[in-house]
Amino acid sequence: MHARATPSQSARELFAENLRFYDGLWSGCRLVEPHRFNTWPLVQRLLAQSRQRLEVAPGLRPRLPIEGTQFADISQPALARLRERGGVVTFGEITALPFADRTFDLVCALDIVEHVEDEDSAFSELARVAEDGATVLLSTPLHPAHWTAFDDFVGHKRRYEPSRLLAKLSEYRLNVESSAVFGMQPRSSLLLDMGMWWLTHQRKRAMWWYNRAFPLGLRFQKELQLVPGLVPTDGVDEILLVCRRQARDTSGATRT
Repeated sequence: MHARATPSQSARELFAENLRFYDGLWSGCRLVEPHRFNTWPLVQRLLAQSRQRLEVAPGLRPRLPIEGTQFADISQPALARLRERGGVVTFGEITALPFADRTFDLVCALDIVEHVEDEDSAFSELARVAEDGATVLLSTPLHPAHWTAFDDFVGHKRRYEPSRLLAKLSEYRLNVESSAVFGMQPRSSLLLDMGMWWLTHQRKRAMWWYNRAFPLGLRFQKELQLVPGLVPTDGVDEILLVCRRQARDTSGATRT
């Protein structure tokens, strides 16, 4: 169902397959308001210091306020819905964001970097469009050893070892200030297998149930428990990171 890279595929071919997938997905989904997610209390705190904000590839699951937020996505159906609700929308990929350097003081990219072949371009672009001192919200799955058929199904390219993730963020001057256990993936492998089968073989009916079950599932979200630095990651499937984009002084040394 989802595009998956093969040695013979070019980057453009993979992009085209992803585009078809997400257009089909969001065409059949309902928009879920940002305040329905457990990220909303965190977002509300950050909004007080934010003037220009960007959310990358939210689909119809935005976490930042829709009205007045700049959204970049490859799905035109998603962008159209966000525009209707007052969002400022632009067609764009995380690896080539169509914005000037240091434009935003709040950047959000949840569940994105693990889908991208060129992870360095993704991290580089997020850091590039963020102002010095900007807050950058990221989430990603952890531990390659936890790889399941679900990762294949949704088009993940990788899971991150925590040490490698921290090193990659540091490389692009993204300092982890706090983090929390994150994600809504069911723990039951049987439930995941059933969901994938229905989406593959009975898509219309599966989307009907998804549009009704997903809002119900939001009621069972746990409150985010943010801790300074990196949360203990043993047994953690996915993590949310609150990062600060560090600046460089004129001597080239990194400063906060």
